[in-house]
Amino acid sequence: MTTTRPVQEFYSIGEVCALTDLKPHVLRYWESQFRFLNPAKNRSGNRVYKSREVELIMLVKHLLYTEKFTIDGARQRIDQYRRTGELRASARTAYAAELATEMRATIEEVLAILEGRAHLSPP
Repeated sequence: MTTTRPVQEFYSIGEVCALTDLKPHVLRYWESQFRFLNPAKNRSGNRVYKSREVELIMLVKHLLYTEKFTIDGARQRIDQYRRTGELRASARTAYAAELATEMRATIEEVLAILEGRAHLSPP
């Protein structure tokens, strides 16, 4: 029997930080630099991100950290994706690529522990 994990509609800034491996101040800075990153706020004034915004954050992260774009260059590339209708597909591809990179790093850490090249650190 297979069960699918329910897709979460909204994420707190802490959850987005955990998903993207970014610090809260980085997300807040990116909000000032990329107009499409504008999460809603709940009654308490806390940021509430939608799944689509998390994908866009991963696209920005991919462009800045992996492809080494400047912020202005990343903004231009995202505008280009938007004009050509490739934004959603590009965001999902970047999300998958970042997830694969993180999974590979985790697997390599586990292998190093299993092979005795690294020690398990306490939580």
